[in-house]
Amino acid sequence: MDRSLFVAMSGAKQTMLAQTSNANNLANAQTTGFKSDFEQFRSMPVYGPGQPTRVYAMTERPGTNLMHGTLQTTGRDLDVAIDGGGWLAVQDKTENEAYTRAGELRVTPEGFLQTGTGSAVIGNSGPIVIPQADKIDIATDGTISIIPTGSEITTLLVVDRIKLVQPEFKDLEKLNDGLMHLKGDVDPPLADANISLIQGSLEGSNVSAVDAMVEMIELARNYELQVKVMKTADENSGAATKLMQMS
Repeated sequence: MDRSLFVAMSGAKQTMLAQTSNANNLANAQTTGFKSDFEQFRSMPVYGPGQPTRVYAMTERPGTNLMHGTLQTTGRDLDVAIDGGGWLAVQDKTENEAYTRAGELRVTPEGFLQTGTGSAVIGNSGPIVIPQADKIDIATDGTISIIPTGSEITTLLVVDRIKLVQPEFKDLEKLNDGLMHLKGDVDPPLADANISLIQGSLEGSNVSAVDAMVEMIELARNYELQVKVMKTADENSGAATKLMQMS
C-alpha cells in the first residue's frame, strides 16, 4: 500500500486535533477572562530505509493569546477587572500559585474568597478568608475592606489585599485547568503595587467568534481534502493490484 495513504491519514488526524482546539476557543467566547490558544501545523520528515521523500503533518500549540479582553460593567461588588496588564494570583488544585484575569469572585460558606471556577484567591499570607460581612469593598490596589455583620456603617475593617503580579510573558504557560502557570523552576513574582483593579467590572474572553468560525470552516475543508487524498491513494492501490494480477 502506498505510503501516501498514511501521510494523508496523519494530516486528517492532526486537522481533527486542531479543530478540537479551535472548538474549545469558540466554546469559551463568552467565558470571563478566557485566553485563546494558538494552533499551527508543521511538517515532520519521515525517516527510514531510503530517502526521506515524505513528511507527516503535526499540530502543535505554540502559545496562548495573552491580549486583553473587553471590559464589561456588572455593578457587582465581588466582580473585579484588571486595568491594563497584570494577573490575579490564585491557588491551583495542587495548592501551587497560578494566575488568572477572571475576576468573577465569590465567598464560600467557609469564608474563602474564590474565583468562579473555585480557585482560592491569594492575599498577603495565603488564601484570603473573609469574615461575615454586610458589605465587601475591593479597592483599586486590591485591598479588601468589609463592614462586619451587625456593625455600624461607619465601621470599616481591612481584611487582606489581593496579590496582583506582573510576571514575564515568557515565563508563563497555560495548562489544562485554564490557569497560567510558571514554567520550570521560575520563582513566583512579588506583588506589584502598580497594578490596579476596577470593581464592578469583568474582563471578557479575547476569542473572536467570527475568526474562530472562519478557522473552523477552513479546517473542515482541509479535513475533506485529506480524506480525498486517502480515497485516491486507496483507488490507485486497487488499480495497481489489478494490473499486477493481469500480468
